[in-house]
Amino acid sequence: ADTVEDEMEMATVRHRPEALELLEAQSKFTKKELQILYRGFKNECPSGVVNEDTFKEIYSQFFPQGDSTTYAHFLFNAFDTDHNGSVSFEDFVKGLSILLRGTVQEKLNWAFNLYDINKDGYITKEEMLDIMKAIYDMMGKCTYPVLKEDAPRQHVETFFQKMDKNKDGVVTIDEFIESCQK
Repeated sequence: ADTVEDEMEMATVRHRPEALELLEAQSKFTKKELQILYRGFKNECPSGVVNEDTFKEIYSQFFPQGDSTTYAHFLFNAFDTDHNGSVSFEDFVKGLSILLRGTVQEKLNWAFNLYDINKDGYITKEEMLDIMKAIYDMMGKCTYPVLKEDAPRQHVETFFQKMDKNKDGVVTIDEFIESCQK
């Protein structure tokens, strides 16, 4: 029975990461940091890739007081840069590298991509409202002061007043970056 299980385990498709040297060149992590990240990644995801459901499960552990499902969905899509339905170690490292050690410009581009849900190059009020509702859901009902029901919509209106410079109802990457830098 052991040999059958061993063979089945060997037959399981496992994602092998790119050479650490290449990842080191593509990210702002040292080889040692990449090894530590990889150990943690493989511990959570033995197959070497994370599907959306696993990503949601892992993410929910950080926000037990709320429902992080929708926000985790948006975050997953931002990490899944090739849109193949899974986040590889490479995808994870590249995203984390930007978030932790990227330039302001790189971080803002990443954030814009997160908010631009349909990836058409614009953030609409609907997209922003979806993200805001997801954030408020994730934070749960245990916030202080207690949030009003229309708080996400008010947040979106404030966002658009500041960001939508030409008042055309959408925020472009240029408007987003310019406003954030101010």
